[in-house]
Amino acid sequence: MPLLKHERPISAELSDAKLAAALAEGAGDLLRTLQGRDTTFTPKSLGAEGDRRSHQFLKKMLLRTRPKDQVLSEEAPDQVSRLRAERVWIIDPLDGTREFSEGRRDWAVHVALWQEGELTAGAVALPRLDMVLTGEDGGGSAAPHTGLRMAVSRSRAPEIAGSVAADINATLIPMGSAGFKTCAVASGEVDLYLHDGGQYEWDSAAPVVVARAAGLHVSRLDGSAPRYNQENPYLPDLLVCRPELSGLVLAAIGRAKQQSPQTKGHAGA
Repeated sequence: MPLLKHERPISAELSDAKLAAALAEGAGDLLRTLQGRDTTFTPKSLGAEGDRRSHQFLKKMLLRTRPKDQVLSEEAPDQVSRLRAERVWIIDPLDGTREFSEGRRDWAVHVALWQEGELTAGAVALPRLDMVLTGEDGGGSAAPHTGLRMAVSRSRAPEIAGSVAADINATLIPMGSAGFKTCAVASGEVDLYLHDGGQYEWDSAAPVVVARAAGLHVSRLDGSAPRYNQENPYLPDLLVCRPELSGLVLAAIGRAKQQSPQTKGHAGA
């Protein structure tokens, strides 16, 4: 019987970009296999098991292939030593745990490399779509739809999203994982993704690499660039959109904040 993707060896000779893709694909294959099996897991325990197994896979593979690098992961205690490191892998072993545990398709695996102040490589695996998008890919063609479409969290869309959508006449499209939503912008399925509240560096690092490679606008909601490998990894807001929409959307965000200065987004990816 041929080996599954997550059972195949990963070479340390791969470039950082190819390694990020191989790691994300391998972890995604492991998770899809787990999700597809008949098990006695409850939805909650299935999500927890997926988080654990994917983290262990990525941790083991990084120790084998890049033993000197540091790792910042959602599923492991933060190590202060990463702040002094030149290379830090920022990973989310399972982004969209709820969607995964419910058997949905819109979850992802994020693997990114921060190097000397910048994100230099990254990949987002969408296992249920058999896709891995990387920092070496371009954007897709725009989908044939009428009007603007904004991807937002399915379970906890930020309050500001409704105000911005009404301002720019956009339709809200609920989706799961932050990586899934960013890839939907990159592929042309939707036009923008707006999030406010509840994210950390691992939620957006790999998606940002993919978005930038696709030529998309990426910023915080105030228009500034997101920064990574910070002492506090909390990075709560993100805007990803087609570049020609950035001025329109940022202006709408500004108006929404002026109208409701106390508005805060809800947690979620």
